[in-house]
Amino acid sequence: MADLKQFAEQLVNLTVKEVNELATILKDEYGIEPAAAAVVVSGGGDAAAVEEQTEFTVVLKDAGASKLAVVKAVKELTGLGLKEAKDLVDGAPSNVKEGVSKDEAEGLKKSLEEAGAVVELK
Repeated sequence: MADLKQFAEQLVNLTVKEVNELATILKDEYGIEPAAAAVVVSGGGDAAAVEEQTEFTVVLKDAGASKLAVVKAVKELTGLGLKEAKDLVDGAPSNVKEGVSKDEAEGLKKSLEEAGAVVELK
């Protein structure tokens, strides 16, 4: 058998086009479905490296049934005044906070959802 390390390096350095050709060969000649070959695609090659997102925007999509509770939560979480928090909730979809860490964004989302809001992280 060929040197496995060299073989692995060849696989990792395949272009996206070559990976697609390999998937076709595996399916047509060996009966291996492309989903099984998809692991090869994640290896890299010429595909752009996907960087993990570090900054998030918390978006209030809808206040839900408990609008008052959501206004109170927005006021408490953002430090806005009552009128500003109400305007933000009334203007949904709207950004509650921008450029926050993943942990903070998830905490805000959880708190707002507990109040009855529909929230999305971008």
